[in-house]
Amino acid sequence: MRMSVKPRLNRMFSEQGKCFDVAVDHGFFNEISFLNGIENMREAVRAIVEANPDCIQLSIGQAKWLQEVPGKRKPGLVLRTDAANIYGTELPSFLFSELIDRAIEKAVALDAVAVCVNLLLLPNQPELHRQCVRNISLLKSECEKYGMPLMVEPLVMLPNEAKGGYMVDGDIRKIMPLVRQGVELGADVIKADPCDDVSEYHRVIEVASGVPVLVRGGGRASDEEIVARTVELMRQGASGIVYGRNVIQHPDPAGMTNALMAIVHHGAPAEQALAMLAGGEAR
Repeated sequence: MRMSVKPRLNRMFSEQGKCFDVAVDHGFFNEISFLNGIENMREAVRAIVEANPDCIQLSIGQAKWLQEVPGKRKPGLVLRTDAANIYGTELPSFLFSELIDRAIEKAVALDAVAVCVNLLLLPNQPELHRQCVRNISLLKSECEKYGMPLMVEPLVMLPNEAKGGYMVDGDIRKIMPLVRQGVELGADVIKADPCDDVSEYHRVIEVASGVPVLVRGGGRASDEEIVARTVELMRQGASGIVYGRNVIQHPDPAGMTNALMAIVHHGAPAEQALAMLAGGEAR
């Protein structure tokens, strides 16, 4: 029997269809630079929970820090289902994106609102892309059994020799077809990169064909840059954001969460969000 994903999507998104998901799953990928700001996961998750975004994205081994928090009012869990080895400054000789065992059953047991899986496109790595397509197909079948929303993360990366590891290729001509492939494979939610010119992002929203698009934050940026970019992405039609390092590596993660929530859910302009972040407006 095919179960509806609507009940869990209703917990993930606001009545207006907006969502801010804070990604704190970086330790899953065996990369030292990703641990900045999350060495102590209990404290990192506690700080984010207090700021009360819509969701927190965590791995199977760290979801307990969220789901052990008592009370009704806490963010929903988005469970990361695949571990990849592509994020170092040099690519290893063998690349993989490996699913955890019985991912959807574990997501149900952990009361997740969605699961997240990669759709990776690296230069000259067709076998890795094939692995990801297969992962999504396998998860989709299980998601339909349990009514679990499937968040697909299309990720177009530059060659490592160009700028080092884990560098996003912001070419909208590459982002659009990969987003569309994720939708065609059955994504209920898309988590996509911003493009180089965010004023064109409505084109990505269009090819997603009605599937909500949450935009990734990428590498650490200045407050002014991340706030201005978020305002424009929401104006372009994004349903929300999935930011990690720009929250957890910020000197004031709770303050940044509050400022971004104001943009995503209340259409706050950049000036107001920056004033909140600077303490110029009560939180």
